[in-house]
This record gives sequence, structure tokens and C-alpha cells, in this order.
Amino acid sequence: MASNPAPGDLEQVRRFVNTYDAEDGSDRIATPSELGAWLAERGLLDPGQRVTPAEHRRASEVRAALHATLVSHHGEPLAPGAPDVLEDAACRARLGVRFSDEGCSRLEPRAGGVDGAMGRLLAIAHEADVSGRWARLKVCPADDCLVAFYDQSRNRSGVWCDMAVCGNRAKVREYRDRHLKA
Repeated sequence: MASNPAPGDLEQVRRFVNTYDAEDGSDRIATPSELGAWLAERGLLDPGQRVTPAEHRRASEVRAALHATLVSHHGEPLAPGAPDVLEDAACRARLGVRFSDEGCSRLEPRAGGVDGAMGRLLAIAHEADVSGRWARLKVCPADDCLVAFYDQSRNRSGVWCDMAVCGNRAKVREYRDRHLKA
């Protein structure tokens, strides 16, 4: 399913959330080795670095918590526990403010491995929040989609990842429901 990409590094977060496909139930990071390969392909983990089952479980929990957070960007209540999962991941990553030689600051993980990779994704989310872009990263509310997308609408009111597909399906369902009840 097509969806609007996010600007800059925020696309990494969108792609991470979208490693699970609700439409067909597939998971591109279903195993520790798949997670390791996915992170390495994006420069978030050294190639060939072993991922443990515990690291895989924590990364899957971070993905679910990020997904829940993006659902809340439509005004839904944030799922209980999601902030705790993300805060735990930030602590494991040992996120901290780093300063460049030019005096610019950036949030970066001190931890390596999968914890560091999750920390880098959380740092990107934080930077997007500070810049006002985070709330534009949303999840399509269609039950058979649930794809993360970047809301590019001027007034930040975009709902569907693709109006021509998910939005149209919803409108057809609503139309049928109204006419079946009549």
C-alpha cells in the first residue's frame, strides 16, 4: 500500500513502524536475524551484529509503542504503557545531549547495538517533536491497513494513508451502511 513518506530521518521511524503489515499479517522483523538485517540495511546497526531474542522482543515492543503513539496523533487516547516502553528504551539507549564542534546540540544514544539503534529512532522522534513534525506522523485508521504515513495536508487534518484506497473504502462502507439502514 502506498503511503506518504516522512521528511528526512523521520522516514526511518515511519519505515520501522511499517515493518508490520496489518493487511497481510507479515512482519519484516519477525526474528532476531531479520531485525538485525533490517537495522543494518539502514545504518542503525553494524552489519553482522548478533541480535538476541531479548533485544528482538524489546525492539518489537518499541515498534508497538511507537505505533500506538502515532494512532494517538489522530486524537485517540494513547495506549496505556506505551510511554513506559519508550522511556525504558530511551534509558537503555542512554540518550543524552551531545554538542558538535560548532556548538549545535543533538540527542544521541551512548549505547551500541539494538538498544542504540532504538535510541537513534527515539532521538529522531524527539527532534521531530521539537520541530513540530512529529504530530504529522500518523497511522491510517483503516483496520485492514494501519500503515504509518506522514500527513502532508496544509492544516494537518489528513486521516488516510491513501485517500484513493483507504479513504475510498471507508466512504463506500459508510454509504452502504446508510443505505442498508434506510
